Amino acid sequence: MVHAFLIHTLLSRPGDEAGPCRVLYSRVFSPEGLDDAGGADREKKKWIQKEQILVVARQAESMCRLYQQASGRPPSDHSVLLPDEPVSLQDVPSGVFRLSSGDPFADDKTVLWLGIHCLGFALVCDPHENLMLAESALQLLVKSLLEHLKLLSSGSDVLLKADRIEVILGKVLPHGQLLFRNDQFVLGLERELSASLSK
Repeated sequence: MVHAFLIHTLLSRPGDEAGPCRVLYSRVFSPEGLDDAGGADREKKKWIQKEQILVVARQAESMCRLYQQASGRPPSDHSVLLPDEPVSLQDVPSGVFRLSSGDPFADDKTVLWLGIHCLGFALVCDPHENLMLAESALQLLVKSLLEHLKLLSSGSDVLLKADRIEVILGKVLPHGQLLFRNDQFVLGLERELSASLSK
């Protein structure tokens, strides 16, 4: 099962000041004990959850920076991207890392990340999940977000499109479940998304 999905900022251009990594959007599919908690305890658990997501975002941003340095390719300049310019997900920095129990989650987690220009995308999964399936889901999710929401052309409009992100998440990762997909299923899903988001 996928524990969480997040979109965060990336330091992507040479000479940029190392500013704080910001989480622009996050969705936790398995809120540990949040439903059972009440009042102040619930607020404390929500704060802990936000901190856990921020730890993941910072780690994914660091991994993306290390990947770019190791590859020897200069980071791309997102300011020159045209709104309709296609992005090849095969050529973008991506990877996977593990978080051991207690750092920051109670149980071990595996994080798959992908960085495109100024945005990072990450899936936090249970450690026994099929990584090929999770990678496929992350790529489909990012492709759908870029196609339907034009996230890269509108900068930090991610916050304003949270309801539309929820629609895409609901189709690609229903209740945080990774689904086996073939080409026909993906085509049907794309048609469904187009119909849902054109309303």
